[in-house]
Amino acid sequence: MSTATRTHTQSPALHVADSHDLIRVHGARENNLKDISVEIPKRRLTVFTGVSGSGKSSLVFGTIAAESQRLINETYSAFVQGFMPTVARPDVDVLDGLTTAIIVDQERMGANVRSTVGTVTDANAMLRILFSRLGQPHIGSSQAFSFNVASISGAGAVTVERAGKKTKERREFSITGGMCPRCEGMGRVSDIDLTQLYDDSKSINEGPFTIPGYSAEGWYGRIYRDCGFFDPDKPIREFTTRELNDLLYKEPTRIKAEGINVTYEGLIPKLQKSMLSKDREALQPHVRAFVDRAVTFTVCPECDGTRLSERARSSKIDGISIADACAMQISDLATWVRTLHAPAVAPLLTALGETLDSFVEIGLGYLSLDRPSGTLSGGEAQRTKMIRHLGSSLTDVTYVFDEPTIGLHPHDVQRMNDLLLQLRDKGNTVLVVEHKPEAIAIADHVVDLGPGAGAAGGEVVFEGTVEGLRASDTVTGRHLDDRARLKPSARTPAGVLPVRGADTNNLQDVDVDIPLGVLVVVTGVAGSGKSSLIHGSVSGRDGVVSIDQGAIRGSRRSNPATYTGLLDPIRKAFAKANGVKPALFSANSEGACPTCNGAGVIYTDLAMMAGVATTCEECEGKRFQASVLEYRLGGRNISEVLAMSVTDASAFFRAGEARTPAARAILDRLADVGLGYLTLGQPLTTLSGGERQRLKLATHMGANGGLYVLDEPTTGLHLADVEQLLGLLDRLVDSGKSVIVIEHHQAVMAHADWIIDLGPGAGHDGGRIVFSGTPADLVAARSTLTGEHLAAYVGT
Repeated sequence: MSTATRTHTQSPALHVADSHDLIRVHGARENNLKDISVEIPKRRLTVFTGVSGSGKSSLVFGTIAAESQRLINETYSAFVQGFMPTVARPDVDVLDGLTTAIIVDQERMGANVRSTVGTVTDANAMLRILFSRLGQPHIGSSQAFSFNVASISGAGAVTVERAGKKTKERREFSITGGMCPRCEGMGRVSDIDLTQLYDDSKSINEGPFTIPGYSAEGWYGRIYRDCGFFDPDKPIREFTTRELNDLLYKEPTRIKAEGINVTYEGLIPKLQKSMLSKDREALQPHVRAFVDRAVTFTVCPECDGTRLSERARSSKIDGISIADACAMQISDLATWVRTLHAPAVAPLLTALGETLDSFVEIGLGYLSLDRPSGTLSGGEAQRTKMIRHLGSSLTDVTYVFDEPTIGLHPHDVQRMNDLLLQLRDKGNTVLVVEHKPEAIAIADHVVDLGPGAGAAGGEVVFEGTVEGLRASDTVTGRHLDDRARLKPSARTPAGVLPVRGADTNNLQDVDVDIPLGVLVVVTGVAGSGKSSLIHGSVSGRDGVVSIDQGAIRGSRRSNPATYTGLLDPIRKAFAKANGVKPALFSANSEGACPTCNGAGVIYTDLAMMAGVATTCEECEGKRFQASVLEYRLGGRNISEVLAMSVTDASAFFRAGEARTPAARAILDRLADVGLGYLTLGQPLTTLSGGERQRLKLATHMGANGGLYVLDEPTTGLHLADVEQLLGLLDRLVDSGKSVIVIEHHQAVMAHADWIIDLGPGAGHDGGRIVFSGTPADLVAARSTLTGEHLAAYVGT
């Protein structure tokens, strides 16, 4: 046996493979980026800062992450690429040094009515396998525990060809699923108020329906008029039992309406399929308002809201069914899983335990697996997406985060910082778009974009360390050490809004008086019950305008003018000035360019490759017919008006021939929330998260109501933008409104007249009022986590 000795010689020069330690971006022009170049160190934590709309997301997500994903997709065959989302190459000259990018954005999870925390994290899949192996009595495979699989069976003759002969054989099949047959796995059943569907004193010809899209002139109204199942001139209240049944419940039947073969279906099954099968949050606002008015949702009496069949609930492990397990708080479920000892499924128990522990580690231990994913806040959704990356053995990948501290109490921000540093210390590149000073402080490298937003941004104004940023004269540098001060005196409430016995979600029979006529901030650690208290007991009341965190939806045809309703008074003003129809001044209606249908560009589908958009040669990207552009208002045509910024348009519609008070009121609200730089026709798909949040805020500001509820309005806002938001909140209160803000930002807390703090912990450790009073009293007492962090923030 020989032994080899190893001599230690002087280490060689740096290997060429180790020289690629930078991500280089040269000539980036995506969205508002102005031909910028930047070098980002690998295996470090880089934070991108700048005011909302300065180009952070365009650089990080639209350029670096998008190109990484595109290059990875191109490694698959053309057949596989055909099933994958296509990503166009970003508008950039050089991008090298890229590694595989894992994106964790702040988009809300899909509001699918069947989607839960357990299904989106695969924890449910592991639980189903566990119960199919250990559950007693044994009822079948894992799909027997799935609320998305129905139990079906069938039998019949099939023709089989063997040795050139065809023979018929009888075959039977059955699938055992876990879906509750009563609610079809949704956990709730609906009861429809017929009086909200139609006016029974009217006939079909008189347009009795009060359902969105069911006007007498519309397609549905014409089908019901020509179906032949009842007299269209007879009032509905005079219908026979059979006629009323045909109107409401008739199964799909082929008929001929106005000479066209169509399918007739009763109102109730039609509504069930078109509106009630979708998650409420996914519906358009006017449809959602109708559903809220006409439909009462109650917990399914058969499955008690668990979504599972009686058979699936009968199989148990140590007295716990899968429904019981999914309803547990995840921290408790993790403890229960660790008590199970079954060598046959040891790898499964280990994997499930690690997934559940990741929930606790990331601060989501208060959730349950049966929580619908559509009800998660933006911060909760983002952290839920992070679950699968914690504990990963991957190294040398690029993690891209979009404001990971959204929805986090100052107490939880430190935990998130630790997780980001852990990912970096494994040898990964971590890119973070962030506004909070506490998160910026841990950066190894900072890239600050600006100097302003929109057309005034898109430039790199600083690159370097946090200390260098603090000393720089950029907007971020100047505001990095800003600390709001407590108000010297708080406003006096004009009354109170009593809340009694609130028990939504984890609330523990809460009684509280919410002051009116002042700025009230409701705070507490994530999961303490803030949203449950306000949205469950306040938002639904008359006169309350609720502005939640829901993402604004819009296609590439949508823009600030269409979303805010601003286009309506503009179209009417153009029509009145020129003596023509308002529809001519809509790119989605009669005035649209016929070549590009009002899109301004021609899209060419290239199958598995990214489609190409070319400017329409007919209208040159203006979206309107040439004849429409000849009509003018105040010397401008409709395309030129839509190209104006909010600030310029406000001046344009203020005086002279173009004076339009209705348009100016909407424009002034957009300017109030700091969106004066946006152009009226800018596609919504190009707006940043902070810009969308403020656009929604401006839209709701015009609603009639005495009480405004805002859910984390600082999401996506730069420190400088928060100051402007506080000024807007003050103006609202001073105008006689009551404002309730659900918020974690210390600057908003310090600016409040009254604070309601929930806690002391999350989930079943929270749900109680731990403080109610002025910010000064909270800081002086320091009796809660919020009080301690607010005292440290204001420096007392």
